[in-house]
Amino acid sequence: MPSILNSLKLIADPTRLRLLLLLAEEALSVAELQEIMGMGQSRISTQLAQLKKEGLVADLRSGKNNIYSCLAPPDLLDIATRAAEELPERTKDTSSLAHILRKRKDKARAYFDELAGKFGRQYVPGRSWKGLAEALLKILNYETVADLGAGEGTLAQLLAQRATKVIAVDHSPKMVEFGTKLAKEHKLPNLEYRLGDIEEIPIDDAFVDLAFFSQALHHAEHPPRALREAHRILKPGGTLVILDLHQHSFDKARELYADTWLGFPEAELARMLEQEKFTRIETAIVDREESPPHFQTLLAVARK
Repeated sequence: MPSILNSLKLIADPTRLRLLLLLAEEALSVAELQEIMGMGQSRISTQLAQLKKEGLVADLRSGKNNIYSCLAPPDLLDIATRAAEELPERTKDTSSLAHILRKRKDKARAYFDELAGKFGRQYVPGRSWKGLAEALLKILNYETVADLGAGEGTLAQLLAQRATKVIAVDHSPKMVEFGTKLAKEHKLPNLEYRLGDIEEIPIDDAFVDLAFFSQALHHAEHPPRALREAHRILKPGGTLVILDLHQHSFDKARELYADTWLGFPEAELARMLEQEKFTRIETAIVDREESPPHFQTLLAVARK
């Protein structure tokens, strides 16, 4: 039986309190706890070791992972639950946990994750992710599309080959000028470039069917505001697609690429989308670079 006094001392620490309550709801791996809490592996493992030593959690080996579960008695959990009402992170933890559990149930996603892991391991002439993406873009039909933070508009030009209208938005006058010139050269009259910020998008309410943030969201000063704007311009039932970097620690990206944010944790991006009233949210890590700093590409798809 765990010491009540020692247990109370342990859960007086906010991090250990959050861990205990998450594990009271679901058995989780360290990697899942990292994703939910946005903390490093060593910090979480250290706190779990203290909870385990006191007999409040247990771990079970499953493949390469240790799965942790809660052993705390109901009386202690009742106190912990009431104490957690004072933690600002509690709502975020609950939302992120729900996202993790949705991912577990997504068997189709798991299948395609496995498939993606095999794709490209063996060289096949002419086969690439870029080629596959371009092929898919050419067979899918769209009405009105917004490419938000479009840069020179490579994606916008691909989309314009199938969409009725594409609006490419960028805050750089030179990028807009360059993109407009390319659209004329490539005879894409349905592609329009607009000067504007992704946090104040120059597009009317409920105007587009599909909106893209392609490696743009991590440049926003306030990502939730950009997501709110994307929600505003989408028609009911419209789709938002985000391609961005998974959270990393390559701080030089701020200087080299003018990045404001060092990517986003998968669960945190899902939580932001949920807060901005998006539904049917799906996320996945769809690419991992082999060379340092080993950037990972995060994909999110959501509906209005």
